[in-house]
Amino acid sequence: MLDAAVQCFWSRGYEATSIRDLIANTGLTGASLYNAFGDKRAFYQRALDHYVEGSIGERMRRCETLEPREAIESFFAEIVKRSLDDTEHKGCMLVNAALDVTSHDPAFQEVVAGVLLRIEEFFLHNVRQGQADGSVTTSLAAEDLARHLVGILMGVRVLARVRPDRALLEGAVRPALALLAAEKPGAS
Repeated sequence: MLDAAVQCFWSRGYEATSIRDLIANTGLTGASLYNAFGDKRAFYQRALDHYVEGSIGERMRRCETLEPREAIESFFAEIVKRSLDDTEHKGCMLVNAALDVTSHDPAFQEVVAGVLLRIEEFFLHNVRQGQADGSVTTSLAAEDLARHLVGILMGVRVLARVRPDRALLEGAVRPALALLAAEKPGAS
């Protein structure tokens, strides 16, 4: 049921998704929907949480098992692949929420900001670990690199909605990953 709600909100957006759409796509009755979730906003919150844990959270958990630099590279490789495989050009539900809902809902702004902070912390952890093991440059602050990676991630996901072109998306990611490269000893 939550998967169906995610697909409904993700493809139409919060504003354009009606209770009737949710009933038709989830199989819930109106009464069941209201009893289980209270209202459309609460249902959207649960669907967004479900999306975040099943998509972004799952990706971060898979990448945590890799070496730091490889974790970041793998994270972005999956993002590019997912973006190119998105034949409906839905983009990222989190980014869509940031653009669709947060401008008029401070509580949702906090939710989205919290997820973005979680992603930033994932990058920061891997950058720091990479700096410690010598696989990531120490010429830039770990915090700045992590924030840069979040910015690249958001840019790629927005670009993918309107221009899901492999060269464009990989071209946006490649310099960010190159920026991470640690200088080789003796290089000048």
